Amino acid sequence: MSTRPLRRAIPLFVRALSAAVLAVGACATPKATPTVPVSSEVVPAKGGVSAAHGMVVSASTIASTAGRDVLAAGGNAIDAAIATGFALAVTYPTAGNIGGGGFMVIRMPDGRATTIDFREMAPQAATPEMFTDSTGAYSATRHHRSHLAVGVPGTVAGFALAHEKYGKLSWKQLVDPATRLAADGFDVPTGLAASLAGALPRMNAYPASTAAYSKNGAPYAAGEHFRQPDLAQTLRRIRDGGRDGFYRGETARLIAAEMRRGGGVMTESDLARYKAKERAAVRGTYRGYDVISMPPPSSGGVAIVEMLNILEGFDLTAAGHNSPQYVHLVTEAMRRAFLDRARFLGDPAFSNAPMDRLLSKSYAATLRKTISLDRAMPSAPAQIADDHESLETTHFSVVDASGMAVSVTYTLEAGYGLAAVVGGAGFLLNNQMGDFNGKPGLTDSTGLIGTAPNIAQPGKRMLSSMTPSIIARDGKLVAVVGSPGGRTIINTVLQVVLNLIDFRMSMQDAVNAPRFHHQWLPNVLMVERSGLPPATIARLQAMGHEVRVGGQQGTAHSIFVDAKSGHRIGAADPRDKDAGAIGY
Repeated sequence: MSTRPLRRAIPLFVRALSAAVLAVGACATPKATPTVPVSSEVVPAKGGVSAAHGMVVSASTIASTAGRDVLAAGGNAIDAAIATGFALAVTYPTAGNIGGGGFMVIRMPDGRATTIDFREMAPQAATPEMFTDSTGAYSATRHHRSHLAVGVPGTVAGFALAHEKYGKLSWKQLVDPATRLAADGFDVPTGLAASLAGALPRMNAYPASTAAYSKNGAPYAAGEHFRQPDLAQTLRRIRDGGRDGFYRGETARLIAAEMRRGGGVMTESDLARYKAKERAAVRGTYRGYDVISMPPPSSGGVAIVEMLNILEGFDLTAAGHNSPQYVHLVTEAMRRAFLDRARFLGDPAFSNAPMDRLLSKSYAATLRKTISLDRAMPSAPAQIADDHESLETTHFSVVDASGMAVSVTYTLEAGYGLAAVVGGAGFLLNNQMGDFNGKPGLTDSTGLIGTAPNIAQPGKRMLSSMTPSIIARDGKLVAVVGSPGGRTIINTVLQVVLNLIDFRMSMQDAVNAPRFHHQWLPNVLMVERSGLPPATIARLQAMGHEVRVGGQQGTAHSIFVDAKSGHRIGAADPRDKDAGAIGY
């Protein structure tokens, strides 16, 4: 769904207006803000899959089953999340991974929360100008489609840190299910068959990739048995050696050899020095509900809290779900949060974002005053980062019998990452360095900018939109949410939360509902195909929105906890063909 920004002239007064949005004292004259009542409890779930004890929802029914089995064997939500994540690396290779990275948000039964940051890092040889050619010009190929685009993977280290601090079962018990799936194989489900067939042309440049994911170059058909012996060997090394089974020894040597072969800069030393980090969660409130999400280098938690703070001052229920007024107000909140994302957010070790201000209710009130109730605000091209963040991520949610909740989003960046399998190791490399801005000072009408917070530097983590989140109220767990989808992730999660709280939808209905997306630039309101009726689109156009109707947006595999029965209600997003909610 990534779309190039519109090439249009922007009058100076528009630039001045957009800059004013960030000023805490911005004083565009607003129309009256409606008084908003406190929302009542969300309704008990209808639809979805109900279970009394534990629930796992992911993009792969096979992987969800692996996680559920860990719960049934006495594991906690962390254990099940790790087992699910490793299994997805086998059964959902477009985004499930051990060669990528991501984020995990954890809520304990007593309400304490924390996060695990296992985002990839730039190698020590990275430079701000590494994505330029010999003439100094920016090169999209170097940035996204070369071995220079490979960041140091974080998934194995992140899972190892989560297990060390909060796991219950042995590490072997959590890695074994994925190891068996890779070694013994599984019958290819419909969605995976179609996905692999579409990806094979990209893999032709890499013999190890076609060997791993095809039958002598031919795609697997649905129902055929699929084994991955090299990946099984890598998983055995991880099972037996923990994080060192990936970051040192044979696997590290194989990765470094692939880097040399492809002209990359990652080394065994980069792998050995990688560390996952535990970080304090981003917290906010919305109409009496607690919102727990991921801090930078994810932009998702900051953006979703900022948008909810803005929208809390409007009566969205009275506006009506996906009505012109509702879509307009939510879009304008999106527009402002994405502008802040571009200007301020990056790896906190390298930049100092004004977090207190961005998360504050007072700042949101200032932004709310700049929103006209009947007119779209223009956007200026020089104020947004490049639009290369891929749609191909995956999210999974877990709740155990004690009420521990885990929300995980992880990715290879593009679908199948670089499309390059590490020879002899059987797993795909990411192309996450593409999430860094392309070149210092590069700002043009296509939307590329070169601001410092997200320029490549040694050891830096690239900015992300991944938004694994947890919702609670009055000390009790309500929901676990998240989605893949590149920049659309933030807005997909936002709309699931609004559907639950403002419109009191069941979890399954909240997940199924049509979605839309705006990211400041391109200055386009993207709407899912058949998502809005023609009359609504016409009214939005009359307000000044450029509306484009596209394909699907995100796959929000989520869990709701019924306050009365205590049952966990798993809602697999029907947009994902092989997804499954599995409980016990």
